[in-house]
Amino acid sequence: MGEHLIKMPDVGEGIAEAELVEWHVKVGDLVREDALLAAVMTDKATVEIPSPVDGEVLWLGADIGDVVAIGSPLIRLKVGDEEGAASSRDATDKAPEPPARPKEIEAQADGAVRTSDAIVEKQAREAPKPQPVEVPKTPPVRTHRPSVPRTEGDKPVASPAVRLRAREAGIDLRQVPGTGPAGRITHEDLDAFFTHGPQVVRAPGLVQDTSVQHVKVIGLRRKIAEKMALATSRIPHITYVEEVDVTALEDLRASLNAAKRSDRPKLTLLPFLMRAMVKAIAEQPNLNAIYDDEAGIIHQYGGVHIGIATQTGTGLMVPVVRHAEARNLWDCATEMARLAEAAKAGLATREELSGSTITITSLGAMGGIVTTPVINHPEVAIIGVNKIMVRPVWDGSTFIPRKMMNLSSSFDHRIIDGWDAAVFVQRIKTLLETPAMIFVEA
Repeated sequence: MGEHLIKMPDVGEGIAEAELVEWHVKVGDLVREDALLAAVMTDKATVEIPSPVDGEVLWLGADIGDVVAIGSPLIRLKVGDEEGAASSRDATDKAPEPPARPKEIEAQADGAVRTSDAIVEKQAREAPKPQPVEVPKTPPVRTHRPSVPRTEGDKPVASPAVRLRAREAGIDLRQVPGTGPAGRITHEDLDAFFTHGPQVVRAPGLVQDTSVQHVKVIGLRRKIAEKMALATSRIPHITYVEEVDVTALEDLRASLNAAKRSDRPKLTLLPFLMRAMVKAIAEQPNLNAIYDDEAGIIHQYGGVHIGIATQTGTGLMVPVVRHAEARNLWDCATEMARLAEAAKAGLATREELSGSTITITSLGAMGGIVTTPVINHPEVAIIGVNKIMVRPVWDGSTFIPRKMMNLSSSFDHRIIDGWDAAVFVQRIKTLLETPAMIFVEA
């Protein structure tokens, strides 16, 4: 028999600690070799920890939500052969019998017990009898009849003394429910008003819900909270909103989807936006960058690695379409669909969830009219897509229905000036409104 200590394993190069997000076992469980013990998270990637041996769980070294350093004790198992385990249990079940006492000691003990009993009986006879205690009478509890709702415009009914008391206290009697005859306001009603304030008349059948649920922020939600707090505390945001006419783009998208091959995914607006961003970044490469504010260095990338903010069952993830500059429209759509499925299924790797140089965020049909996207730190720009709506647009002679969409984009104002942000968005607007230009190489 023995114990086996399992420590927090090295879950990635350069990772010093990881957050415990799930236990698959509890104390007392029997586990087999390679059975899953726990799951930890680091940098939005979840790693499962298997058991290296068979054994019984004796001790768990952390609670869910704790951050555990690499190499720290995580779980302790009791290991050994079954015969050893059985013999250990038998030894535990059979408690050793107490040693027999000599007869002389037993006799002395019996005498001491009899002497002690006699003393207790004598003290009980001589003790004074308890006297009855007079319980003070409590004043009767005054109960209030339910108040009668006062219709709008009715004057409150109250005695002159009640009116004087309310006036001195600065209380509007119209706010005080009366429980007296015909809704008369009494001194007790004023007392209740002083204590509880104005009472709200509720509809019959509705009850107050005073429950409070305390939810510990752990796992991906805590990572998101830390990321958002870091981005908003260190990046001075500037948000620029522009209206885009996507009527022609939507017509082109419908035609391409109708003629697509079976092995190609359905096109959404995002692949067109990705290709437009690649063209705009070629003219303004400073938008495709990461700012290391601690070192004071801007890392400007040649490759366009576009993060796609994706909502999953556990929270927001940002899988990365790498080298969008080297992908055509269909390739962008295929890779984006693959990454989105992997993220939603929890199968995206750490490499697929890191390394973006600029990000797109979109809520699809729920995109609202305007948003204020938070930059994916340490990037310097994020492009937000709002929902498409049919609006009347003046063409110079009459109003015509057009499919309109707003782009809400945020920029790091330390690196990107407002003029440069506007030029960038206007270039994307031009490409989306004349989608043929997206496919024309310079």
